[in-house]
Amino acid sequence: MKKPLRRKLLVMSCALAMGIAGTAASAAYPEKDIRFITAFAAGSASDIVARLIAERLQAALGQPVVVENKAGASGQIAANYVAKSAPDGYTIMLATNTTHSANPYLFKTLHYDPIKDFTPIAQICNFPFVLAVSGKLPVNNVKELLAYGRKHASNLSYAYGNSTGQISAAAFDKATGLHATPVPYKSSPQAMTDVIGGRASFMFADLASAGSYIKSGKLKLLGVTTSQRSSLAPALPTIASAIGQPGFDLAAWVGIFGPAHMPQPVVQRLSSEIVKIVSSADMRERLNHLGAEPTPAPAGQFGPFVARQLAVWGQKVKEAGIPPQ
Repeated sequence: MKKPLRRKLLVMSCALAMGIAGTAASAAYPEKDIRFITAFAAGSASDIVARLIAERLQAALGQPVVVENKAGASGQIAANYVAKSAPDGYTIMLATNTTHSANPYLFKTLHYDPIKDFTPIAQICNFPFVLAVSGKLPVNNVKELLAYGRKHASNLSYAYGNSTGQISAAAFDKATGLHATPVPYKSSPQAMTDVIGGRASFMFADLASAGSYIKSGKLKLLGVTTSQRSSLAPALPTIASAIGQPGFDLAAWVGIFGPAHMPQPVVQRLSSEIVKIVSSADMRERLNHLGAEPTPAPAGQFGPFVARQLAVWGQKVKEAGIPPQ
C-alpha cells in the first residue's frame, strides 16, 4: 500500500514542479529574440504593418522582435513554418485572410489547418477592398456597370492578381449575373495596369493602391466589399447595398498568430501589448496612411472572428464556383 501511495505522491510532485516551472517561464517571457514571420514580400503593405508592429512591440517587451519574410505560395510557406514551430511565443506570424480564410478553399492540398494549427493572438486592421473600373469605361456607379455589362457582355472582363481580388470579383460576377471573363495576373499591380489601360474592365483592389489613381482619372471607384462603408472613403457605397445583397461582406483582414498550444500567459502578454500598440493614436495614423482601418481586438475576440471569416470566404468561393487548384 505504501509503494503505490509513494509513487502517486511522486507523480503529483513532478506535475506540480513542471507546472511551477512553466508558470515561471511564462512570467519571465520574453527572455530572447522573437521571430516575427510575415507571409508576404518585403515592401508590401502587410510587410510594412509587420515592421511597424515589431518596432513598437520590441520597445514594449524589451527584447528584439525580428521580422522575417517567408513569401510565396499565397502565404503557405510562412503558415506551414509557423504551424510547425515551437509554441513558446518566440515565433509568431502576421497573417491575413489569404492564409486563414481563402487558402483552405483555393487549394486541394493545404499542409496546415487555419484553426487547429494556430493560436490567435490579436487582430490588427482591415484593408478595404474596392471595385475599381477603368477611367475610360463610361460608368460611374455599380448600377451603370451592370447595365453596361449586359450590353457589352462579350467584351467585359475582370482582372485579379491575388486571392482576395479573385474571390471578390468572382463573387460579384456570380451575384450580379455579369458573366465577365476572368483574367489572372501574377500580381495586383500588373492587373491594375491593364484595368487602367482599358484591357480589362474592372477589378477589386485595396483602397490604398486603387485610390492613388483617382485624381488623375485613370480609375473610378464604385464600392467597397465590406458590409459597412469605409471610414477612409465614406462616400463609397457598399457593394452589398448597390446590388441588394446584404450577405456580400468580404474583409481583407490582418492579424497575428502563433503556433497552436501556446501558454495562455504568453498569449495574454502579447495580445495586450499588441492591442495597446494598434490602439495608439500614432499607430492608427500610420495605418490610415497605408490605407488600412485599425481593428484592434484581443485573442478572445480575434479567434471567433477568424472562424466566422473562414466560413464567409468559403461560402463565397463555393457560390462563385472557383475550383480548388
